[in-house]
Amino acid sequence: MLNPIKLASKNFLSSLDTSCEEFLHILDIAKNFKNKDLNVNFKEKVLGLIFDKSSTRTRVSFQVAMSRLGGTTVDLNPTTSQIGRGEPIRDTARVLSRYCDVLAIRTFKQSDLEEYAKWSSKPVINALTDLEHPCQALADFMTIKEEFLDFKDVVLTFIGDGNNVANSLILCGALLGVEVRIACPKGYEPNSFLIDKAYEIYENKNLLKITNDPNTAVLGANVLYTDVWSSMGEENQKDEKEKVFNGFTIDSDLVSKADKDAIILHCLPAYRSKEITDEIFESRKSRIFDQAENRLHAQQALLSCILQ
Repeated sequence: MLNPIKLASKNFLSSLDTSCEEFLHILDIAKNFKNKDLNVNFKEKVLGLIFDKSSTRTRVSFQVAMSRLGGTTVDLNPTTSQIGRGEPIRDTARVLSRYCDVLAIRTFKQSDLEEYAKWSSKPVINALTDLEHPCQALADFMTIKEEFLDFKDVVLTFIGDGNNVANSLILCGALLGVEVRIACPKGYEPNSFLIDKAYEIYENKNLLKITNDPNTAVLGANVLYTDVWSSMGEENQKDEKEKVFNGFTIDSDLVSKADKDAIILHCLPAYRSKEITDEIFESRKSRIFDQAENRLHAQQALLSCILQ
């Protein structure tokens, strides 16, 4: 039976905090958890959740994952703790290190997450920042691996805003050698620094493509992926973005240009008729709810490796 192996990096702040081998190991552990072939007990271990952003899947999946590992979760809502009153991160991190065994933080700035990690003596997990969403990417690639068994010759096309999800897909694609195509309007490309980092990792530089044309990006693709056009904190840009992103909706026309066995992914929540049509969201090609379930198994696997 495969058992969790401790990761080389203490923290999981970025998809690049794992090697390719470690990433694949987490996916294998997640599969074992999903199939109920593995039982790991972290009784008396405590996960602290610090969520500056609202959440459904991330919050619940982390809580259930920790419960299944035999541990407990403390949910630290900024509105009901001293965090919301402006206590310095360095103080909060040092105190929580005395209480908790691992922290999962969902916030806006990547720099705030890194500040927590700097002052915390316990591992810190990126549960989402404006820059990256590495836990989501674990579940995404787990879902892809379930469908295609491995990543050989898989083409992943992301259509929409070059946001934190797109950034993490790019970095994971580089680690795994997966062809990743990002199609977004001009001015909404993924983070240029992370694009450069990905090109440094890719053995074949042609496997990463950034384009403003969704029609060419989907040609022959095995996975079509989208996300909301306006992320949390961008509500005031909603109307403007809907105009700019016209033509970037995953609909039957775009899907018809992909591989005949292509699957559809969305990290949720979804706004049907915006970034994806209801027809495609509910189609037989959709693996969206498998993907959502896999958040639980992937994070259970990640926690089990971090807490070793």
